[in-house]
Amino acid sequence: MTVRSYPLAQPAAEQSIWTRITARDSVARRLDWWLLGSAGVLAVLGTLLVYSATRGRTDLNNGDPEYFLLRHILNLAIGGGLAAVMVWLGHIRLRNAVPVLYVLSLVMALAVLTPLGSSINGSRSWIQLPGGFAFQPSELVKVGVILAVATLLAAPLESDQRPRPDTRAVLQALGLVALPAVIIMLMPDVGQTMVLAAITLGALLASGTGRGWIVGLIALGVGGALAVWQLGLLDTYQINRFAAFANPSLDPAGVGYNTNQARIAIGSGGLTGQGLFHGSQTTGQFVPEQHTDFIFTVVGEELGFVGAAGVIVLIGVVLWRGCRIAMNAPDMYGTIVAASIVAWLAFQSFQNMGMALGIMPVTGLPLPFLSYGGSSMFALWIAVGLLLAIRIRSRSRM
Repeated sequence: MTVRSYPLAQPAAEQSIWTRITARDSVARRLDWWLLGSAGVLAVLGTLLVYSATRGRTDLNNGDPEYFLLRHILNLAIGGGLAAVMVWLGHIRLRNAVPVLYVLSLVMALAVLTPLGSSINGSRSWIQLPGGFAFQPSELVKVGVILAVATLLAAPLESDQRPRPDTRAVLQALGLVALPAVIIMLMPDVGQTMVLAAITLGALLASGTGRGWIVGLIALGVGGALAVWQLGLLDTYQINRFAAFANPSLDPAGVGYNTNQARIAIGSGGLTGQGLFHGSQTTGQFVPEQHTDFIFTVVGEELGFVGAAGVIVLIGVVLWRGCRIAMNAPDMYGTIVAASIVAWLAFQSFQNMGMALGIMPVTGLPLPFLSYGGSSMFALWIAVGLLLAIRIRSRSRM
């Protein structure tokens, strides 16, 4: 009789790196590559667009065409590192540190209202750092709010097996949002306040909160916006922005200049665009803040309708994968965190592209993954890391 011999399994230490990476239970196999790939392509495209918008801006780049390019790449590298840290920590371990993270984000936001803060484009939202860098705490406040609200809303659902959060949990969650919202409005920064509202709605919907709460909060938000307008709590430049949105022909050389030039740039791109680095409006420096708030005008002018549609599709893929992660999350906390991130990215993307097209008022919100800005980049990639961490956790339980 012939006795067959079988090779013994290799010890983990002797397995090749490729074998460990491709193993069924490896982190690499559990990552959402659609999400990561789409965000990565957007980030690479954003790097090229930032370079196109700034290489000729000697008034901004101190005579160095690669000034913003190198800083953008550095910000992207740091953002990628933060995403990796989120994946390594996991959303469950991070949950234990939520109170500290929330308080820390509030302290940073309050610091802007002290002599440490500085004003850029009419909003006191920044803290100047050495080396010409600036930090915007309100970007990280969004992450702190998402984690804190998810913790509060998920607790009664997970511990008491309730179908929806009780009144006490909802009111506490709204209180956690209201505190940073008031601080941000004092800066004032209407755009970030609107993002916090979108995050709150996303969290409440994901937690199963009753329709009465949703309708009531929407009505309260509309009423609050009208009250702010009537009481004159907005600065002059903010009123002018809304006036220009309501009447695009109002003062085209003044308050309506940004929006008019943005639409001219996008319209001049046609179907396929004028070519990367060859946009006439971009090289002529006609659109203000083109590397930050109005980066979508570079897309429209240089890559045309096809390129703009491609950007929208990629953002759509990120949102689709975020929704999938929320639906398949292993716990209610993960579901609410993922849904809140999707609401944040969806609203901010729509708002940014909308103001470039003239269908939304100018609020100064960057376009996710494309616009220049370290604070925004860091917060976005932390959000991506959280989504990936939730995905990994859900796949490990299958």
